Amino acid sequence: MSKFVRASKFRHVFGKGAKPEEQYLDLKVSRNAWDSNLVKANPFFVAVCWEAAGGGAFAVLDIKAVGKQPAPALFSGHKQVVLDIDFNPFNDYIIASCSEDCRVNVYQIPETLSSQSAPATTLNGHQRRVGEVKWHPTAENLLASSSGDLAIKLWDVTQGKEMSQILGCTDQIQSFSFNGIGNLVVATAKDKKTRVFDVRTGKETASGNGHAGVKPQRTVWLGDGDKFATTGFSKQSDRQLWIWSTTDMSNPLSQTDLDTSSGTLAPFYDEDTCMLYLSGKGDGNIRYFEIVDDKPYSFLLSEYGSKESCRGMAFLPKRACDVSNVEVARAFKAMPNCIEPITFSVPRKSDLFQADIFPDTKAAEASETIASFYGGSNKPLARVSMENGFTAGAKKQVDFKAPEPPGQKHQKDLENPTNEKEYKEAWLKLKEDNKILQDKLANRDVAIRGLELKLKEAGLS
Repeated sequence: MSKFVRASKFRHVFGKGAKPEEQYLDLKVSRNAWDSNLVKANPFFVAVCWEAAGGGAFAVLDIKAVGKQPAPALFSGHKQVVLDIDFNPFNDYIIASCSEDCRVNVYQIPETLSSQSAPATTLNGHQRRVGEVKWHPTAENLLASSSGDLAIKLWDVTQGKEMSQILGCTDQIQSFSFNGIGNLVVATAKDKKTRVFDVRTGKETASGNGHAGVKPQRTVWLGDGDKFATTGFSKQSDRQLWIWSTTDMSNPLSQTDLDTSSGTLAPFYDEDTCMLYLSGKGDGNIRYFEIVDDKPYSFLLSEYGSKESCRGMAFLPKRACDVSNVEVARAFKAMPNCIEPITFSVPRKSDLFQADIFPDTKAAEASETIASFYGGSNKPLARVSMENGFTAGAKKQVDFKAPEPPGQKHQKDLENPTNEKEYKEAWLKLKEDNKILQDKLANRDVAIRGLELKLKEAGLS
């Protein structure tokens, strides 16, 4: 064990939970067992997957309206439970959601917050439940989604069309993350493999053996460089943190065993402070590490403790942190019936702006269009100073083109209906038959794709 304490500006970062009157109360946080964060936040809103009967919904709350939430704004465009949500990083009034109904919905949040039942657009193309959605880090209106059909698809949400897809995983995709400029994506899968893909071509650029345990693995890219982190379990069910480099994935750069708890660890990275936060489902604590460029690559700074277990976690974008109170991060911890904000601060005596703690952060404006990104451009986001605090920009209105509904036209001569009731019955029967056939074809396509990839890995094709 090391006999010295590593010097760091963030060694004394401490977390402080909000008082009950500063929390979001009387919520129905989803009890779905799917491994997602359930909650997301931006400078104006907090969104949480909702426990709804007879369909799927999520709630959007005004970030300033703390306290009891007797009638939150519900967004209920899905037919089955919502599994994940994500705010557009370049437009605070746009949010995407995905569901077990195999669809991705995109909504425009009205300035006067209210419930919505119809999305601005629906993205159809996945054949199984969609488990995760993420916006591209640099291109405007480019959204990624991963599904049980073993595909990661990228969508132009304004046109409602698929731009590209990644098909290299041979088992259920558990987590994925973009690098800083968005040209690479890392994915973890149930087959215990960690793979890196080129976003534009879908080709695998690197791969390695992930954590040996059977429980889910999560991943996050560590900024603009070539490193990323994964969390998972050993064969003995020890929770682990591994740091990787895309230059050589035969072995991780570092391996850290944390504890023997059972909850999946969700990683969150702040590239401005090089701090990695780990929050486990069912845990009350949040560990935070500092990521460095050489061995040991990560070291534990401290830990925030709480008696209340966590169901999901989200972090506020850095541009909205309160620099006057030296707030380096703000987390939103989802519990069964409330959300608790947690502030992470660095104690400083001076009231002046702490430039060493708050370097220029990434701006909330896209650096390129979808066309320029797929044309080969790799523009990083511009950076802005945080010295003057957060300034809200004007709301941007986006025009969405609704895609054509999927499926084929029903053949009217199957049962020769003669009245309205018979027409309706025939239509419902054909709809059910079509759904059954689509499910069978999807299952066969997934199985064939998995076998083809395994044969390719074995060098037999």
